[in-house]
Amino acid sequence: MNSLRLFFYRMRHWEYWPMKAVYGPMMPVWLYYALKARSLFFFNAANPFIRYGGMVMESKKEIYDQVPGDLIPATVLMAKGTPVQDVGRRAADAGIRFPMIVKPDIGMKALGVARVHDEAELIRYAKRIGNDFLVQEMIEAPRELGVFYVRRPDEVRGRITGMVEKEFLSVTGDGRRSLEELVRRKPRAYFQAASLEALLQTRGNTVPEQGEKVMLVPFGSHTRGARFADITHQADDRLTKTIQTICDRIPGFYFGRLDIMFTNLEELREGKGFSVIEVNGAGSEPTHIYDPGHSIWFAWKEIIRHWRFLYQVSAGNKRRGHRYLSWREGKALFQAHLRHEAFLKMLP
Repeated sequence: MNSLRLFFYRMRHWEYWPMKAVYGPMMPVWLYYALKARSLFFFNAANPFIRYGGMVMESKKEIYDQVPGDLIPATVLMAKGTPVQDVGRRAADAGIRFPMIVKPDIGMKALGVARVHDEAELIRYAKRIGNDFLVQEMIEAPRELGVFYVRRPDEVRGRITGMVEKEFLSVTGDGRRSLEELVRRKPRAYFQAASLEALLQTRGNTVPEQGEKVMLVPFGSHTRGARFADITHQADDRLTKTIQTICDRIPGFYFGRLDIMFTNLEELREGKGFSVIEVNGAGSEPTHIYDPGHSIWFAWKEIIRHWRFLYQVSAGNKRRGHRYLSWREGKALFQAHLRHEAFLKMLP
């Protein structure tokens, strides 16, 4: 696939535009709410029991500790400095078996998230990251869902404001082309070529059979190539009640997105066959906007709608005694965030 064709593909599909191009035009809206709140950093009050409201630099382990254990995968924090030879033992003591998920404790955009299959891979990851990271049970449910939930502090019940199903990045064989050729012919996969380098080195010359589906990235992250389908219309009363029951069990959770592994929607409606793999706070995107069928105008409308919710929730919690960040605190927070993002982008 030549560079000119890729350029025009990106131009026609806004989901591949740089974040600045998507969010830049919306900044006057953020400034409007900041003026109403008299703070650029009003998000700090959105979820009082998540550090910084869950906007940036929040510890995933601190969030997991707020969630009842029956809702989430088994998770162990490996603090910076943990001897690498102890990592596997500590995971085994927690009942976590291979394959398992590893990810930075303070993460973003699925950077540094990996699936490891044996102790050698786990030790290599621990040496490479050199920072706090989580070892987590691999949930084998076949489907992943992102559910955006909002509840104002004066409300008893919240609502689902967006719902997306995530199709993991894969290619389908034709019995003639190699795996590498299939990747290079599919734009969504080709854009991930750098992160697929290790896979292509070992399996790139194999020829998948006709109709054979080859999973390339087993994570439901848009930045890792997953295709998002907006299924908000399927958020009926039964599903909303189940999500409400989950969120009621997470202290001080008013605004954000639950990422859920599940078997099928009917079981999820009944509160069965699921696991909450992530709880994301004020920094959550309404990821249903990334459905390829949605225009940039739809995305901007939904971003504005969710920023309005974020302001309303934060202002409500401010009236209840929770604070916004000062200018000095907010500036230091985002400087730390930029440094940490640069660190994560250097991880293989």
